[in-house]
Amino acid sequence: MNRRHFFNRAATAGMGAVAAASVSRVAMAALPEPASMAHAGTAAPLAPPNGRPYNPVVTLNGWTLPWRMNNGVKEFHLVAEPVVREMAPGFKANMWGYNGQSPGPTIEVVEGDRVRIFVTNRLPEHTSIHWHGQRLPNGMDGVAGLNQPAIPVGKTFAYEFTARRPGTFMYHPHADEMTQMAMGMMGFWVTHPKEKHPLIDAVDRDFVFLLNAYNIEPGSMTPKIMTMLDFNLWSWNSRIFPGIDPLVVRRNDRVRIRVGNLTMTNHPIHLHGHEFTVTGTDGGPTPKPARWPEVTTDVAVGQMRQLEFVADEEGDWAFHCHKSHHTMNAMGHNVPTMVGVDHRGLVRKIQKAAPDYMVMGERGMADMGSMEMPIPDNTTPMMTGKGPYGGVEMGGMFSVLKVRSDQKPGDYKNPGWYRQPPGTQAYEWKGAPPEAARAGAGPGGGAEVNIRKPSGHSGH
Repeated sequence: MNRRHFFNRAATAGMGAVAAASVSRVAMAALPEPASMAHAGTAAPLAPPNGRPYNPVVTLNGWTLPWRMNNGVKEFHLVAEPVVREMAPGFKANMWGYNGQSPGPTIEVVEGDRVRIFVTNRLPEHTSIHWHGQRLPNGMDGVAGLNQPAIPVGKTFAYEFTARRPGTFMYHPHADEMTQMAMGMMGFWVTHPKEKHPLIDAVDRDFVFLLNAYNIEPGSMTPKIMTMLDFNLWSWNSRIFPGIDPLVVRRNDRVRIRVGNLTMTNHPIHLHGHEFTVTGTDGGPTPKPARWPEVTTDVAVGQMRQLEFVADEEGDWAFHCHKSHHTMNAMGHNVPTMVGVDHRGLVRKIQKAAPDYMVMGERGMADMGSMEMPIPDNTTPMMTGKGPYGGVEMGGMFSVLKVRSDQKPGDYKNPGWYRQPPGTQAYEWKGAPPEAARAGAGPGGGAEVNIRKPSGHSGH
């Protein structure tokens, strides 16, 4: 990591009011030095060294961007640039992002803060930044061609506005969006309330991450930017399981998880072992009479959701998208279904010509989780991850909520696998099982099927 904290640098001279426009050479000499991050682990929360105090968030497999204070203005420096992102151990991708990573660093401010964000363009084409969900002057909204000229290659623009309302937001380009967002350009923004808010409760742990998707062929490194539907890598903060860090909490902590969706489909996010409420969106806090308990909430395209719950059940709890293909890694969508097909004789004949030939899917796909078949360089198995009792057989948008009674406040270190107390784990039954009922069983014990041929349109 190379954070290069610059909070206490001398105040910048001659930096009066600026618009979303190019920064002069004189001003460039006084820009905040950009901070960057090289590794893909989850950084510790960044406690505010100055300005209004707040309870910082933890960015899953990411970090928070430091700032400097300049005459009462919080100044940040984002650098749009090509990056190499490790999506899982041994698997890296060529992406575009900010300050060394995709997604870029989380920006944290407080309601009422005056902020100035310098954006330097080191991409091979022009860009801009839209501050998704923010109330701000029209010329700062970041839609290239509509609100501002695009930021040319090699130039720096400055955006300046007041963070007017607390909430959960995003930032992303609004120039050549199809390419730039498909390449991973996005980031999280959190505005904390400046004082106690009737709809925003204090929490002990506050996690944030973005949902993103890529189409990267096995063995390659660069996403296909023309993909509309056929994505093969579903990720949280551009990481796929088992590369996604766990969410580590202390038992009875009040936990908030903020999720933003910048993929091209919806994601039903599901938590095991607990119920949560949706306490906020990118539109603001949810009125309390509109909240109800859930275990799954759908996050549609371009939306943000805040989930809150009390982590009062100890253990290792799965947390994932409930679309089954979104918890798989790179996979072939044109593989035929071979379930129930007995082709042992055929396999022997094929192996005479191709000794490494293997059967796929005749007993289901669970064998893929433990199969040691060769795969191309720079990719990852479709079903992977090891737990204390064997293969987890997951990938993509999957992680684990780790709740521990002995986890210290503010400690995010992975406590290892949970050991269930005696008598609290599923076990093998040694006796004779009771007779199982069968749906649709007739008097003779077999299933009855009645077939009636259609006759006409029956009035339709």
